[in-house]
Amino acid sequence: MRQRAEAVLRRLAGEDARLREDQWRAIEALVIDERRVLCVQRTGWGKSAVYFVATALLRERAEATGPTVIVSPLLALMRNQVEAAGRAGIRARTINSANLDEWDEITADIHAGVVDVLLISPERLNNPDFRDSVLPKLAATTGLLVVDEAHCVSDWGHDFRPDYRRLRTFLGNLPERTPVLATTATANARVTQDVAEQLGDALVLRGSLDRESLRLAVLDLPSPAHRLGWLADHLDRLPGSGIVYTLTVAAATETAEFLRSRGWSVAAYTGQAEDADRRAAEQDLLDNKIKALVATSALGMGFDKPDLGFVVHLGAPPSPIAYYQQVGRAGRAVEHAEVLLLPGVEDAAIWRYFASLAFPPEEQVRAVLAALHTDRPLSTQALEPLVDLRRARLELMLKVLDVDGAVRRVRGGWLATGEPWVYDAARLRRVAAARAAEQQAMLGYASTTDCRMRYLRECLDDAEAADCGRCDRCARPLFSPEVSPAALTAAQTFLGRPGVQIAPKKLWPTGLAAVGVPLKGRIAPAEQALPGRAVGRLSDLGWGGRLRNLVGPGTPDGPLPDDVAAAVIEVLKAWAHGDDRWPARPVGVVAVDSRTHPVLIGSLAERISTVGRLPLLGRVTSAGPVGGDGPRGNSAQRVRALHGNLTVPEALADALAGLDGPVLLVDDLVDSGWTMTLAARALRHAGAPAVLPLTLALAA
Repeated sequence: MRQRAEAVLRRLAGEDARLREDQWRAIEALVIDERRVLCVQRTGWGKSAVYFVATALLRERAEATGPTVIVSPLLALMRNQVEAAGRAGIRARTINSANLDEWDEITADIHAGVVDVLLISPERLNNPDFRDSVLPKLAATTGLLVVDEAHCVSDWGHDFRPDYRRLRTFLGNLPERTPVLATTATANARVTQDVAEQLGDALVLRGSLDRESLRLAVLDLPSPAHRLGWLADHLDRLPGSGIVYTLTVAAATETAEFLRSRGWSVAAYTGQAEDADRRAAEQDLLDNKIKALVATSALGMGFDKPDLGFVVHLGAPPSPIAYYQQVGRAGRAVEHAEVLLLPGVEDAAIWRYFASLAFPPEEQVRAVLAALHTDRPLSTQALEPLVDLRRARLELMLKVLDVDGAVRRVRGGWLATGEPWVYDAARLRRVAAARAAEQQAMLGYASTTDCRMRYLRECLDDAEAADCGRCDRCARPLFSPEVSPAALTAAQTFLGRPGVQIAPKKLWPTGLAAVGVPLKGRIAPAEQALPGRAVGRLSDLGWGGRLRNLVGPGTPDGPLPDDVAAAVIEVLKAWAHGDDRWPARPVGVVAVDSRTHPVLIGSLAERISTVGRLPLLGRVTSAGPVGGDGPRGNSAQRVRALHGNLTVPEALADALAGLDGPVLLVDDLVDSGWTMTLAARALRHAGAPAVLPLTLALAA
């Protein structure tokens, strides 16, 4: 059997390929012993070879075994796996959101036994149609279940996904002695134990996590401009093509734009891009048509380019485990690959923001359970007016509740099951503490005077961790932190440009009638604001830090600083003369009432009034607590809180009467955008011909 396994491997990976001992141990346990196996092995070790070879051997048996089912997290990984399987003569198909028109054909092929491998996402396991019509038959006939990136099963893992926990149900429905393989490159001892316990009686094969091709280094540069300038100066010294990771979408977009302005062929890759654009960018990198993809963590698990020459991080991920996974994209089939971390002082603030989006407090969870029915499903959109949670956070919570048995996803939305449910506050606190410890460990990685690879391996509890002899601590640093004056000046100029467009709202949130707000459908053109402007985003590399210190949560109130005032004037000048200029010069200034920064907003309005020689018409006042447009509130909740609370005082209404041009409506921060939308609506009702929103910052 080992000879047959080696033959399959050669078809898959080339004539010189040979099975590693742990690869054979895993295949033997799956095919001969019909066991459950957990492989914790470094990126590039060959985990996919294990399940493809095992699949080929299982399908050779006289008795017909069903297809191998691979639960895989990303479409990019699925595409690569389908191509790899074909090289070994294995017929692989995938069911995902991008090939809906092929589902019936694929399902028929599964039932006919002509599919060797089926790749699905964990989310597909709870798609009502798939769960009810395909999954029972699939579970009964599966020849091998593969859980790829298995650390996602554990909420101790850095990339926990609630849908992965549905695998418990799938495992429970498998025929006795169906082999199961779980694989990951990024699991410490705690995560390994958790995943092994969920598999039940698993053979754990854990190898060395050293990556001999990677040369790790950290460069401590004083500002975002220095980091961009350094990258523009040194990109040509980095081998081949690679990935530049950023922590935010705005940073990825800005970095790619700046590098292109300096003559580099790069592309931005974020979760907000269209799937077709992401696929094209991936292919350009695979084909070495570009020097780098500038990407968020959306480009992570599953992207496979064996000759990737470098990975640079502009900003540190929140854990050494996540960092190890991302740098593991490089150096799989090249002798040397460069891995550089350029941390920023803003990293910790970004970590805190994402941590604030974790599982909600108990009272919010109970509110969702109380709003759901046992016999009539509610969609996520219908739930939003009833609970103060944004869409992504609400969906995450519902997935966890589904896994816990408290709710169930059906056609049309979500049902309460009526089953008792306990909020595990103690476990959530332990997970939060683990996340905080990981952040401290990431800071420790950047500052350690010891071997950096050893540090990462010890964070993953690698018993064989040893000094690598290659990193900038073990050997002479390869890269200088020097930035040329030309590149630094260009970066400072680029990042110092103020001005971001604010797109006006055109649709009301759904479900407002359920909470007594008589608004639905399109916002009438006569009630809309025009496109507006902000100085910058809180997540910007350039203005982000300055604006976070001015209007971020908990910041003190005070007059508008001169440097920000100058930026506002630059924004107004560009708005008046640019290609997308305002339709007419404003004829007055109106401020938005504020609980948090009334002095700042008043100072902003007065400065614009003085410089622009415009009358200061007054304020849109609030009758209730409408400030604090923070990360928790969803659109429906914001409109519900604001509706009827924003009013135009009589004196302001009189000032608006007879105006023949738009008014500037100024505020400090736009997050959801509904304060500006409803304030503009109130001004339009009071007689303003048009409203031009102007704010210091956008939250995202």
